[in-house]
This record gives sequence, structure tokens and C-alpha cells, in this order.
Amino acid sequence: MGTTSGRAPDHWTANYRRDCPSRTVIEVLANKWTLYVLAALRRQKGPMRFNELRRLLDGITQKMLTQTLRALERDGLIRRTVYPTVPPRVEYALTDLGVEAGRLTTAITEWSVTHVPEILATREAFDARATAEPEPLPAMPVAS
Repeated sequence: MGTTSGRAPDHWTANYRRDCPSRTVIEVLANKWTLYVLAALRRQKGPMRFNELRRLLDGITQKMLTQTLRALERDGLIRRTVYPTVPPRVEYALTDLGVEAGRLTTAITEWSVTHVPEILATREAFDARATAEPEPLPAMPVAS
């Protein structure tokens, strides 16, 4: 990976390249449902079944929860355990890597909760400015 200056890019600059593997990890972690699933499993401090997660995560569809769980399992953040019962019992739990990622997502959640009043007030002020009538320009003096 060269640059126009001939220097090799530092690792932070390389992360912005579309072919950087870390982008695929960030895409998974930046998904809102990933944040919620990791937080739910971290809060539970133990395995959870699919329907437990679905009931807890208000608004998630069965399809989206399935996709999220598969992505997290593929990346090694959660472990899926199937028990040979009829019907099969399936549980999801964080791996050590998932616990570590969960710390990051918990920090984002805590920051959000702490700052939501400020952010909502700022949004309201922004929206009020956006819908306000524009101020007329002052009249320009006429040259004599």
C-alpha cells in the first residue's frame, strides 16, 4: 500500500482503505443490533435463547436477529450451543472476544445514556432553526 508521497501509510490511515480487513470488523460492530445483542448477552452474564433475546430487543425482527447472531458467531464474538433435545434447544453466549467487544459497546451505551438530554436539546434547537423563516437581509444604503 503506497501513498503519493512514497511513504507507507500508518495503520490508522490504512484503516480507511476499502480493502483493509479491519473495516469488515468495524462494519459488524457499528451495526445497532450488534450493539444491543452484545449488551444483552453481557448484561445477562450467561447464555440466552433466541426468543429471550428477541423479547428483550424491542423492534428487532426474527430475520435481523438471525443475521446478527450469525455475523457475531462467524466473527467469534458469540458461541452458539445446540442441545440435542426435541425440539432442539439453542443458546447464545459471549466468547472471551465477545466479552471484550461488549466492554466497548457498553461504553458507547453509557455515553449515550449520559448525553441523551444534551443531544435531544441540540436536535430540537437545530430543527427549530431549520424550520424558521429566514431573516430578511438589512437594506443596503443607496449610493448618491
